[in-house]
Amino acid sequence: MPGIGEKTAAKLLAEFGDLAGIMAAVDDPKAKLTPSQRKRLDESRPYVAVAPKVVRVADDVPLPDVDTTLPRGPRDPAAVEELGARWGLGGSLKRLLTTLAP
Repeated sequence: MPGIGEKTAAKLLAEFGDLAGIMAAVDDPKAKLTPSQRKRLDESRPYVAVAPKVVRVADDVPLPDVDTTLPRGPRDPAAVEELGARWGLGGSLKRLLTTLAP
């Protein structure tokens, strides 16, 4: 939705529960919405009315089991080092490697 980013959407969901609750808050003058949030949400009503049908998440697709265990380090340390140097990842890459280290 234009003007409502990921962080704001998460905050609104935490406060109002779901999309219907957020849209009900637009009509409630006591709801804690900034004027710009209220305006953007109000202007987005046509989109919000059809969005759940258009962007519905498939929940009936069989998926294989996935191992979500984080790796203990890179599979190819030399390649990671090369990418880090090539793209100037420096501190970000070091923090990642420190996090993955046992």
